[in-house]
Amino acid sequence: MTPKRMTITGLSVALVAASGFYVVRTAQENEAARKVAEAEAMTLPDLARMLDNPFAPDPETDALKAAAAQAQRAQAIKDARNGVPAFKRVKIVKKAPAGGGFAPADFPPGSRPNPGSNKALGQEMAAARGWAGEWGCLEKLWDKESNWNERAMNRSSGAYGIPQSLPGHKMASAGSDWQVNPATQIKWGLGYIAARYKSPCGAWAHSQRVGWY
Repeated sequence: MTPKRMTITGLSVALVAASGFYVVRTAQENEAARKVAEAEAMTLPDLARMLDNPFAPDPETDALKAAAAQAQRAQAIKDARNGVPAFKRVKIVKKAPAGGGFAPADFPPGSRPNPGSNKALGQEMAAARGWAGEWGCLEKLWDKESNWNERAMNRSSGAYGIPQSLPGHKMASAGSDWQVNPATQIKWGLGYIAARYKSPCGAWAHSQRVGWY
């Protein structure tokens, strides 16, 4: 083989190899672009949940709330017909629930729930958000949900705390003491209301309409 032909053959082999590398590289880039496009096509709620946004809309959780509200209405009607004591939507737990990496927690020794004090704190924190004029709505909303008791758990859904977070460990975004601290629960609850309903009266109106918020 002449030196010229050897050179031509070598260049041909190099071009073929380069072409093969380019095809593989292009395929890899196309696959990466496809994955990016799929991520961009995700809905805002999906992306929010990926970022662990505690206030992101969650259709599954909302469905659980709706089912619990329906079950509680049915039970209340049944109890009224049978002349038994009025159905109570929540129970007061003796141990704070687990979840989200948190173990069950004991309440501070000798401590007791103080709904009146919690309500006063809630009024103060709501006013600090500029919601002084909406206090009546917030008071009625959490009277209905938990009677302002930080140890309240929904008998049907398992929602927990003063704002009835479902699941309760979502409130950890407001503080690691979410299981036992009324202030942390109220802080989270006000943030949830602002994100989902804009104001306490918006949340109360939704609750009155469908039985949950």
